[in-house]
Amino acid sequence: MNRIEITGRLTTDPELRALPDGTPACRVRLAVKEMGRGRDVGYVDVTEFGAAGEAAARELSKGWLVAASGRLKYREWDVKGDYNRHDYEVIGHIEFLAAPNQREKESQAFDQGLTAAG
Repeated sequence: MNRIEITGRLTTDPELRALPDGTPACRVRLAVKEMGRGRDVGYVDVTEFGAAGEAAARELSKGWLVAASGRLKYREWDVKGDYNRHDYEVIGHIEFLAAPNQREKESQAFDQGLTAAG
């Protein structure tokens, strides 16, 4: 059985795309504590399709705490320079848990201001 449940914070705003048949697909990237090497933070992409994916793209933003459940998909591809890259993606459901607190929002706004100015 291929089933995973994880909780993490969005590292960027959601990305909404349409598949060739018109089905909406929302992709988010989560930072998950104690998932990376040496118990560091690990990163996982999560994709949800259909109306629920549209709702996630509309309501979520960077910093939200979410839970994701579904099946885990492993991807591997070649990069110029003769080495391989790999990534994991959860295909399933995104559950909204908590919006970023005010301090996180202020920090993000400050960071965005520095990026725009610099």
